[in-house]
Amino acid sequence: MKYYIGIDLGGTNIAAGLVSETGEILGKGSIPTRSGRPAGEIVKDMAELAVKTAADYGLKMEQVEAVGIGVPGTANQERGIVEYANNLGFFDEPVLEMMRDCLPGTKVYFDNDANAAAWAEFLVGSGKGSTSLVAVTLGTGVGGGIVLDGKLYQGINFGAAELGHMVIVQGGEPCTCGRRGCFEAYASATALIRQTREAMEAHRESVLWELCGQDLEQVEGKTLFDAVRREDETAKQVLDQYIQYLGTGIVNIVNIFQPEVICIGGGISKAGELLLGPLNQMLDEGDYARYSEKRTRLVIASLENDAGIIGAALLGR
Repeated sequence: MKYYIGIDLGGTNIAAGLVSETGEILGKGSIPTRSGRPAGEIVKDMAELAVKTAADYGLKMEQVEAVGIGVPGTANQERGIVEYANNLGFFDEPVLEMMRDCLPGTKVYFDNDANAAAWAEFLVGSGKGSTSLVAVTLGTGVGGGIVLDGKLYQGINFGAAELGHMVIVQGGEPCTCGRRGCFEAYASATALIRQTREAMEAHRESVLWELCGQDLEQVEGKTLFDAVRREDETAKQVLDQYIQYLGTGIVNIVNIFQPEVICIGGGISKAGELLLGPLNQMLDEGDYARYSEKRTRLVIASLENDAGIIGAALLGR
């Protein structure tokens, strides 16, 4: 068996996993990131965590085929640098060189974390067996990853697949990227929570208030779906509007790429058929290739929080 280590570098935690060549996680560990520190300190911690993760399974680093890192920013693979990762305060940091210095003799790869997650779903998750996949992750923002003809599509500057930053409402809600009306500003988990709170303030009779303990700060994505299952009208209206935003972005993506699979990940994806049913209806109406014998398949991502680790590990497969 061949062994790989995947590292998911986040703004809050660094998670690592020992992964088999078939994508099975054999062991995991994590440590706080403590963002704001020099990149060299964070890289040293990643290297030490990789060594510990291997050792916990009884392996030495010489027995590990490669280490892969998913980073929350632009990973320029030609130069081996993280050009920009705002959550970490990284700007033009030579992460690959520093990691290789910490792990001499070990092959090290990296990519954007959303790309890594998409790669995992393509190889061993919901897209296994396909030739093309687009992953859409609904979290704090909207992450994206694109696999075409079996290869990650990264763009000329390794900045491709920022799907959350296509505009779906001209002049709409402000986005963290500086534009207005972005997909992320309407379809992320953050956006759904905002939309839910706004509706609650206008409808004090909604069961949503009961579900969050009368505290707006306790509202999360799951709150809305729980209320929908209880037939709450306010919640249904919020979900219907949210589906329109999400579906607009999904149909746009399908019409641009016509991938074999689109997989939706993130906590909101756990709503399952409450999302897939109406989204498939929007696809049936808006997909330019709706009369084709071959149609994009819309699925829920299967690897959940492990996708980043698995995908990072298999960058070197």
